Amino acid sequence: MALALSVLDLAPVASGGSAAESVRRCVELAQLAERLGYVRCWYAEHHGMPSVASSSPEVLIASVAAQTRTLHVGAGGVMLPNHAPLRIAEAYRTLAALYPGRIDLGLGRAPGADQRTSQVLRAADGEHFPALVSELLLWSGEKQLPSDHPLHSLQAMPTDAPLPPIWLLGSSGASARMAGEAGMGYSFASHFSAAPAKPAFDAYRAAFQPSKEFAAPHAILGVSAICAPTADEAEWLASAMELAWVRLRSGNLAPLPSPEEAAGYAYTEAERRLVRAFRDLVIVGTPDTVRRELLGRAQACDASELMIVCNLHSHAARLRSHELIAQALTA
Repeated sequence: MALALSVLDLAPVASGGSAAESVRRCVELAQLAERLGYVRCWYAEHHGMPSVASSSPEVLIASVAAQTRTLHVGAGGVMLPNHAPLRIAEAYRTLAALYPGRIDLGLGRAPGADQRTSQVLRAADGEHFPALVSELLLWSGEKQLPSDHPLHSLQAMPTDAPLPPIWLLGSSGASARMAGEAGMGYSFASHFSAAPAKPAFDAYRAAFQPSKEFAAPHAILGVSAICAPTADEAEWLASAMELAWVRLRSGNLAPLPSPEEAAGYAYTEAERRLVRAFRDLVIVGTPDTVRRELLGRAQACDASELMIVCNLHSHAARLRSHELIAQALTA
C-alpha cells in the first residue's frame, strides 16, 4: 500500500452476542488483515465496558501473534497508570522473546475505564504518566542502572529480550512532544477525539530525536471508518454506531446495538447533537468515498500510517469493511 494501513481492534461485543466469541474473533480479523497487507493490529485496553472485550491486550497479542506470520501485533494501548511499569516490561519483553521483531508497545495515560473501575484497578492519576514511562524505560535493557541506583539489582525477565518499540498514544496532543523527545512513535486517536491531529503531529516531529527503534518520526492517525458496497448500506450500518455513541456519551454502557435497534430508537434533540458530533469523526460510505476521505485526512496532517477502527454489530460486515478499505487504497 502506498499509505501504510493498520487495524485497531477493541473486540466489540454486539447485543445478543457473546463477549467470549468477540475475543476469539480477534484472530480471524488479524489473519484477514495480514492477507490484505495491513501492517499491524493493535488491541486497546478498556475495562468495565459491555461493548468492549479487549481488557487484556497482552493475552490477545500472544494469541494473535501465534496465529499470524508477518503482522506486527501490539497494544494500542496499555493504559500505563493501571499497572506497575516492571510488570509491563516483563510481559512485553516476554512477548518480544516469543515473537521477535513483531511486537509493538503503545502506551496511554488514561485509565480506559470509569471512575469506579479505575479505583478498583488502583489506577494512578494521569499526571504521573511521564514518571511511569521513565520508570518503564529503566527495564528496557538499553543500559545498566548505576550501582547506587535503588533498583540496580532488579531485572525484568527475560533480560536478553528487548522491550518492544514504544508508541505514545494521544487524543489532545499532550504526549506529542514527549514522544518526539524520547525518539518514540506517536499515535493520535482521531477516531474519538475532535481535536485536530496536525498540531500534535507538528509538535511531535519538531521535537523528534532519532533513537535505536525510530530513525525518523512515525505518526499514526487513528480513524473510525465504515465501508460497504453501497452508500445506503454503509449508512444503515453506521446508524447503529450512532446509537452506541449516544449511549456511551450518556453513561449508558451496553453491548453494541443492531441497526434494527437504532431504527426503532426515538432520539431527543440533545442526542441528535451527539450524533452529529459522532458523524464528524467517522467516515462512512462506499469504497471510493472512504478512500477519498481517508487520504484527505492523512494528507491534512501528513500521517505516516492510518489505523482503522470499525466497530459494527455484524462481524461479517466488519470484516468486509476492512477488506473493502484495503482494496480501495491499493486500487
